[in-house]
Amino acid sequence: MAGAKSHDYHILPPDPFPIIGAFSALAMAAGAIMWMHSAAHGGLLFLIGVGCVLFTMFGWWSNVIKEAHAGDHTPVVSLHLRYGMIMFIASEVMFFVGWFWAWFDFSLFPVAVHGDVWPPKGLEIINPFAFPLLNTLILLCSGTTVTWAHHALLHGDRKGLIAGLWCTILLGLTFSSIQAYEYAHAPFAFKGSSYGAAFFMATGFHGFHVLIGTIFLIVNLVRAYRGDFTARQHFGFEAAAWYWHFVDVVWLFLFVSVYVWGGWGAPIHAG
Repeated sequence: MAGAKSHDYHILPPDPFPIIGAFSALAMAAGAIMWMHSAAHGGLLFLIGVGCVLFTMFGWWSNVIKEAHAGDHTPVVSLHLRYGMIMFIASEVMFFVGWFWAWFDFSLFPVAVHGDVWPPKGLEIINPFAFPLLNTLILLCSGTTVTWAHHALLHGDRKGLIAGLWCTILLGLTFSSIQAYEYAHAPFAFKGSSYGAAFFMATGFHGFHVLIGTIFLIVNLVRAYRGDFTARQHFGFEAAAWYWHFVDVVWLFLFVSVYVWGGWGAPIHAG
């Protein structure tokens, strides 16, 4: 028949969300810059941009879920969705490479203003074998619970899927709470030294990714209760699990290079 579909690709209908998302991201970035420079209405523009970005994410991904239920995610489409997620995680890897590069540049080539030593003289560091080690164990445990949820899904165990997701989400929230406490009691500030700036940027962006991953898992938990996933079709969960494992691996590198190696020999804060 004329007009009959003779391929496995899904041709997307016109969608307003790409252009809405682009201008929302522009408003968020411009608002953040204006806010940092104390410009009028910068904070308001930033909040409007954040709201529009969240609206775009909800609407766009809701459409993707509808496409999956409509049977549009053929094997070819599913494969390319996986390629897209792999490329996204690869871009995130390069994002963190920049912060690791800054950290190693500061630490391996300390400047005279810091007395040519690293960490700078007079600076106390966070004990890496206190809360940071605890958070490492928490994230490693969360990696096992999300894997448990994945295996439960593959074997049609809906209760195991939900239980595994609940455990992972609670562990993620615990990690974020401990990191917030650690930041509140850190013996050094963001400004004033390259150590503080590099430390908070690297670990802070990781903490932001943990929050994003936790939200990702909460959405999957809601979908698991709705029965959206099957053993054959569950890319949404798979993408969240990949992202969570990526967050785990980045933290291991942060713990070893920033907390342990980066503060070696410096006095440890007693608080």
